[in-house]
Amino acid sequence: MQRVWAAGRPVDLAATLGPLRRGTGDPAHRIDPTGRFWWAARTPDGPGTIAIAAAGPSVTAEAWGPGAEWLLERLPALLGSSDDWSGLDVSGVPVLQRVRRSRPGLRLPCTGLVLDALVPAILEQKVTGEEARRSWRLLLRTYGEPAPGPSGGSAAGLRVPLGPAELLAVPTWDWHRFGVEGKRQAAIRAAATVARRMEECVELAPDAALARLLAVPGIGVWTAAETAQRALGHPDAVSVGDYHLKNVVVHLLTGEPRGTDEQMLALLAPWTGQRQRVMRLVELAGVGAPRFGPRFNYTDIRAI
Repeated sequence: MQRVWAAGRPVDLAATLGPLRRGTGDPAHRIDPTGRFWWAARTPDGPGTIAIAAAGPSVTAEAWGPGAEWLLERLPALLGSSDDWSGLDVSGVPVLQRVRRSRPGLRLPCTGLVLDALVPAILEQKVTGEEARRSWRLLLRTYGEPAPGPSGGSAAGLRVPLGPAELLAVPTWDWHRFGVEGKRQAAIRAAATVARRMEECVELAPDAALARLLAVPGIGVWTAAETAQRALGHPDAVSVGDYHLKNVVVHLLTGEPRGTDEQMLALLAPWTGQRQRVMRLVELAGVGAPRFGPRFNYTDIRAI
């Protein structure tokens, strides 16, 4: 199935959909050499694969599998059709203003699939990005079903993320082999148990959706925000509790090498209602905080 969508504005695929990708080896998301974005998803209609290309305001998409129609129908929302940046004023921060001007096609993504965003966010709790991405790859390569669509080329090796039943069926010893300790296992099982209620977050007001996510044992403020940013396109969800973000934001906006979550929230307060949009500009600015001391060292539970 195919669809052509006239966005009426530039569309920046890499900047808009980049947050969905969990590392370059993500089995569910891929950018091919031509710039097309491939996404394998478990939709309400079943597994589906979509390949998206953009040229200026024109977006062309192809989709396969039982979920193809659902994915094509949601294409505008996925690319931020309702994400309005017109009221965002970052003129007081030259580096952010430059990023915004250089990325006119940037929007916040909205996948409409909560569990697909929630599980990798849980895997990223309290570990390095490298470790979380490895766990995600192993989970999908071991238990994820092959994605519908072409069997070769850029689609080769794509895997559909696990549904609730499949997540609940993963045995403890395989979670251990994937480097996921009991606390994160329990959070994933809790989310899978109430998956239907999680997916209903798409129809809720932003604050109500965050509250429902936070009601699940093992899901805190950081995990809920990371999920809402991707699945719901939440324009104000801030990842409080992140190991790096507070330092990056404080350093970029004040020049100080380190900061706290409280300082970060105070600096972002003038943009309340649009803080996630500002965070995306901060991330794309490529400004990192100075590094001091040793790197964070996680405990690899696979050796225990």
